[in-house]
Amino acid sequence: MFDEELITIANQVIKEFDDANLTVVTAESCTGGLIGGCLTAVAGSSKVFDRGFITYTNEAKTEMLDVKKTLIDEHGAVSAQVASEMAIGAIAKSGSNAAVAVTGIAGPGGGTETKPVGLVYIAVATSEEEGAFVEDFNFSDMNRDEVRRETIKEALEMLLGYGLDDPEES
Repeated sequence: MFDEELITIANQVIKEFDDANLTVVTAESCTGGLIGGCLTAVAGSSKVFDRGFITYTNEAKTEMLDVKKTLIDEHGAVSAQVASEMAIGAIAKSGSNAAVAVTGIAGPGGGTETKPVGLVYIAVATSEEEGAFVEDFNFSDMNRDEVRRETIKEALEMLLGYGLDDPEES
């Protein structure tokens, strides 16, 4: 179902989180649960993967992750602010050690001049730190499937870089 590169990265996430005795939760919009699906494609993922929130609509983001409606109204669902709040909300609702959240415009429609198709925000939050680290990506030269695939890849790589080396340090 997922290509070899994605499974390799997912294996790495599962191994490193398992070695560090940490858990992860996902909060997904434009990927519709595919990050969680990729992680759970790895045998033994149940030791690490706690749950996934698929919050495709604004209402779901508000109801499931406590993203404030005023934040969505002010910045839009596809924004660094909303991605950050999704990750923070996923940590709060799950009790996991780390969360990755994604929100974006996979296309082919839905883009604007300021928020084009292919714009994706990915946020990682941890239970050890306040706030979230957010990066924006522009996958504008890709079709819907490619945008979603690259989002999975970048999200998994961001999880790996969130600070597993010294989980005791904080």
